[in-house]
Order: sequence, then structure tokens, then C-alpha cells
Amino acid sequence: MDSTKVQELLQSALNLEELIVKGEGSHYEVIAVDAQFEGMSRVKKQQTIYAPLMEYIQRNDIHAVSIKAYTPEEWARDKKLMSL
Repeated sequence: MDSTKVQELLQSALNLEELIVKGEGSHYEVIAVDAQFEGMSRVKKQQTIYAPLMEYIQRNDIHAVSIKAYTPEEWARDKKLMSL
């Protein structure tokens, strides 16, 4: 499985405002941005991202996923901090 396939799975299932997927083999990093994350705990955000990938995780096509999920406001703030 490649990062493009992971990105397609997540985008079709969750219809995210912004999605960045990096990685190869069975290890991926996901940055997801959408208003649906408003008010969610960090755990709930991660569960939302994991849900469409569970079949592939169970088959060991995906071994590890690092998830960062943001609201658009959180993402704008964090992007500014990263560029300092």
C-alpha cells in the first residue's frame, strides 16, 4: 500500500478539508484538517481517522499510523508556529 491509497481511503470516507499523508511501506503520517474535529478529544479525533483504515490495519497492510488532526483554526495556528 502507498500513501496515495491511504489518502484516497481517508478522503473518500471523511471528506476532509485538508489531508496530508506521508510514508511508505506500512508506516504513515497523517495530518487531517476539518471542522468536524471541533470539540473532539485527541483520542476521538484519532479514532475518526483510524476507522476507515481498520481493515488494512487488521490485515497488516498498515502497521503504524501517526495522526495529527486539527480544526482549521488549530491548523492555521500550528502552521504559523512551525514557520517561526
